[in-house]
Amino acid sequence: MTRLPRDLTGDELAKLLSALGYAITRQTGSHLRLTTDVNGQHHVTIPRHDPLRVGTLSGILGDVAAHSSVPRDDLVRRLFP
Repeated sequence: MTRLPRDLTGDELAKLLSALGYAITRQTGSHLRLTTDVNGQHHVTIPRHDPLRVGTLSGILGDVAAHSSVPRDDLVRRLFP
């Protein structure tokens, strides 16, 4: 299993996910809502924390990987080379 970064902010994750077709559709308080229409519509909510907790990051990446139909480790290697 690939090790996740420990110093990633919510804003940085949102920018990385934009490469996969996600775009910020709204912000409520300290949370961003990203949406993609690639492979069907999918929403993900990211807290704008600095840094993101590892469990939170893992959950978000697992959700994105499941929607994209790619293994989570492949997604992590693509986002964090």
